[in-house]
Amino acid sequence: MKKYLKEIIIVFVQIIAFYVLPLYPKEYPIIGLRVLTISITFILSVIVGLVIKKKIGVFYPILVAILFIPSVLMYFNETVLIYAEWYFITSATGLIIGAIIKEIYEARRNDKLHK
Repeated sequence: MKKYLKEIIIVFVQIIAFYVLPLYPKEYPIIGLRVLTISITFILSVIVGLVIKKKIGVFYPILVAILFIPSVLMYFNETVLIYAEWYFITSATGLIIGAIIKEIYEARRNDKLHK
């Protein structure tokens, strides 16, 4: 359990973004809610790319899209279902950016160690 603590925390924050934030529509208009949840998804995906060492992180965008689908049925109508693709694309982009940053950092760190 301790081995997967980072992953569990990230998924929990993503679930909060999808299921708790829509409960406060007065504080966030619908377009603001979409921008906020997409931003949270992107930031969490970058963190996944930076933190998770296993190749299992590539499944995170699929998990994000699947986690969003029940919230469509709970809070919205079927026309919002297209946002699952946006969350998938945003999550995949963030994951790739995080992985690239991680590779650059590790390459520079290894160069400094070998000098």
